[in-house]
Amino acid sequence: MTTKKLQPIIIKRVKKAGHAHHGGAWKIAYADFVTAMMAFFLLMWLLGSTAQGDLQGIASYFNSPLKVEMAGGPGSGSSSSIVTGGGTDLTRTNGQVKKSSDGKGKDSGALNEENSRGEQAKQDARRMNSLRAKIESMIESNPRLREFRSQIRLQVTLDGLEIQIVDDKNRPMFDSGSALVKPYMRDILQEIGTALNGIENRVSLAGHTDAAPYGNGERGYGNWELSADRANASRRELVGAGMPDDKLVRVVGLAASDLLDKENKLAPINRRISVTVLTRDAESRLFGGARMEGNDAVKAITEQIAKEPQKGDVEAAASTGGITSGSSASPVKR
Repeated sequence: MTTKKLQPIIIKRVKKAGHAHHGGAWKIAYADFVTAMMAFFLLMWLLGSTAQGDLQGIASYFNSPLKVEMAGGPGSGSSSSIVTGGGTDLTRTNGQVKKSSDGKGKDSGALNEENSRGEQAKQDARRMNSLRAKIESMIESNPRLREFRSQIRLQVTLDGLEIQIVDDKNRPMFDSGSALVKPYMRDILQEIGTALNGIENRVSLAGHTDAAPYGNGERGYGNWELSADRANASRRELVGAGMPDDKLVRVVGLAASDLLDKENKLAPINRRISVTVLTRDAESRLFGGARMEGNDAVKAITEQIAKEPQKGDVEAAASTGGITSGSSASPVKR
């Protein structure tokens, strides 16, 4: 038996030395990352909770951040400054205003009011266009109203949405010389009243006649009284359709003072009922111009009118005439 030579067993022992110190550089990088993320999400939150006007101010500031310094402008407490500088500007005085191009200043409160009015005007315009589309769709979908489509006119004006229901030679809205509403006119008014219930804007109502002279009775019943009575009869139909009575701010008779067809003053379209859905600005003008602003000339005229003694206007005369409409006189209206 052959004896095998045994291989020597080699045991290698390795001494383990301690690792070198890693340092804390990674902590600095991690802290920078966390800080950047926190700043990013804080910025997102601020942008989401900032008004549109403030966002525009911030954007304009970063477009030219050195504008104030280069132009020698006002301090950090100015109404145009984005950053308050950590506290109230000691150089700021009460009534500090923003300079405009014409040399006149506007207080920040006035600017905020102007912005608010501008936004309100946009909302009113959208509301009026939406209401017009709604009424047009209602007319087209209602066979009864579609039959009288030629007598219903819709127009968006500076005062709001004007809905005019005009007379037709072969289809009058009222009996001749009377404020008695025809059945089809009642249907139109009630449908319009239902459509107007869904909006918050208030309504003005006006009655119009043509220029045909009205026979005078014992109490002088004429076109002014007739137009006022017809407007009031239309009001009753709107209220009967569910419109709140306090939604109407004005019911007037204008007789032939505002003709649609000025060339033919006896044209049937001059006999009409106007329903105007007022914008907020038109409503404020109607109640004395509380929110109107204009140049010095307009303000001077407004103040002068306010100082003059009240002599009574056309609307008062028309409404007074409406009370006497039940007289025994039987005038004849062409």
